[in-house]
Amino acid sequence: MPRNSFIQMTKLHNVRGRIYYISSPKKQENLYAVYETTDRNFGTDLAKYNQAEFKKNGTEGKCIEARELIIALPESFTEYPPDRLLQIFTDHFRQTYGTDCIAALHHNKRKTNYHIHLIFSERTLLEQPIEKVATRNMFYDEKGNHVRTKKEILDEEGNIRKRCKVIHKGEVYKRQIFSIKDKHFKAENFLDTVKQDYTNLINQYVWDKSQRLEVFERGGMYLATKKIGKNNPKATEIEADNSKRTLWNQTVDRAIVTGVSKSEIMQIKKERITDKIVESVWLYGNRPNLLSSIIGTAIAVLELLISKVFLKTLELADKVISKELEAEPEAVSYKHLCEIYQKLQEQNKAIFALEKQRSDLEIELSDSKGIFKAKRRSELSTEIAGLEERISRMKARLSHIVKEYGYQNAEAFYKAFHKSETAYGDYQDSLKNWKQRYGEKPQSLHDRLISKKQDIKERELTRPYSPPNRGRSR
Repeated sequence: MPRNSFIQMTKLHNVRGRIYYISSPKKQENLYAVYETTDRNFGTDLAKYNQAEFKKNGTEGKCIEARELIIALPESFTEYPPDRLLQIFTDHFRQTYGTDCIAALHHNKRKTNYHIHLIFSERTLLEQPIEKVATRNMFYDEKGNHVRTKKEILDEEGNIRKRCKVIHKGEVYKRQIFSIKDKHFKAENFLDTVKQDYTNLINQYVWDKSQRLEVFERGGMYLATKKIGKNNPKATEIEADNSKRTLWNQTVDRAIVTGVSKSEIMQIKKERITDKIVESVWLYGNRPNLLSSIIGTAIAVLELLISKVFLKTLELADKVISKELEAEPEAVSYKHLCEIYQKLQEQNKAIFALEKQRSDLEIELSDSKGIFKAKRRSELSTEIAGLEERISRMKARLSHIVKEYGYQNAEAFYKAFHKSETAYGDYQDSLKNWKQRYGEKPQSLHDRLISKKQDIKERELTRPYSPPNRGRSR
């Protein structure tokens, strides 16, 4: 089943320390290669320059000295020479985005995560530094602020105070060695572009097509789950969050199987999840624990829509596609997809039947009041709990059906199914037109070859006999 690629970007406030951490064998137990598109002094110069600019501009917060990408690689990539592999991926960034990089290739301690750390600059090194020369003596106090007169940096005895500085006329007082920061690197869609770019690059070196990666579609119908790092203090919270997100994704798969349109699913996601999260943050601040209830409500709304659509299309869903198909490529593919389609419909029908059974029991439970019905209420509660567990397992199974056949989710399967359905319809129309014109079905390539051989054989049998000429005429 296709997996999503993992590419993460972070801001670095201490680029020199980070470079040392990713490239030092003392810090990394499984360090395979280090590669730089420039010399190591670049990081030091970049940090100093960024800090100076940050201080001069008086910006609040922390100075961003550089940025870092973490690129997860398939485990099969361990078969490639690590030095060459790292060089290809680092040079690719340098050539594509025009900035220098320092990268390292790692494994985690358990050797389950093969990945690249790629640190890049938002500035480019100028070919020729831009220097400004003082036209008169310039004076700076202890904080580096420019003052107008020399008196402002003298002590009571008339000496220049410590850490104060004088730049004499003719000396360089400012030297610019880097360009301004490229705004492209902090654009909202930059990481999405990089993810698609590097996913394509990874897939070029994947030998087994089934192991190729896909980019998770941000803004699509599904919700992304979060990676849980080792010793993460919020692991329990993230795991519960992921569980709710997975349940939403399974409900989306079931909605697609039922026939709910993408626009309807997207509308529920926007109104019940995206907009509600924004509203929650505005009212209560950042409280991740509220996300579970928001997604839960959205799931309930989507399930209600699924029930309505299912009831309207029950007759169509009950039809079994059993027609004998012609042995043409598109027809064979369509027949295979129809089998998967039928499995999904049967699973969805079974879920709906259990949900109806649960609903009937819930109605009976609400009507069971009084002391004498306590035992029945207990029995009903147990039955309802058992049904909910079965429904949950069957919903998970619905999503797994398409994954077993190599599709990432129900949306990906239905795209392939509808494409094949259209192609098969075109094929059937062509076959019908042929029969109307010629009164018979067109021959396949195999049949035409057999027919041709038969014609040749018949001509050989009916050809007049002529004895072979065994000698040359004189």
